[in-house]
Amino acid sequence: MAKKTVSRKKLRAESDAALAADPKKKAKAPAKKKAPAKRRSKSKDPDDIRMRIFWGVYNQTMKRIAKYDFHQKKAAQKRAEELTAEGKPHFVQKDKEPIEEV
Repeated sequence: MAKKTVSRKKLRAESDAALAADPKKKAKAPAKKKAPAKRRSKSKDPDDIRMRIFWGVYNQTMKRIAKYDFHQKKAAQKRAEELTAEGKPHFVQKDKEPIEEV
């Protein structure tokens, strides 16, 4: 079974002829324009948080043992070597924390 193809031109011609014969009949009224949707404001990103870098001395389970200011790297390495000499390995790693503003 072949499907019958709809001819859009033919349907349009029939519609125009029907409107010409009976002018009181109107085609579908044009759709009313919708009011433009209100734009949602973009959420503002929070201000950049200032971060402070310091050296942390950690054990092998990533537990921070000591914390040193960034310019005290040698002291942090020395402390890690002392703790490593006692038995378990310790290492120094950079850490960041937000600066609390008063």
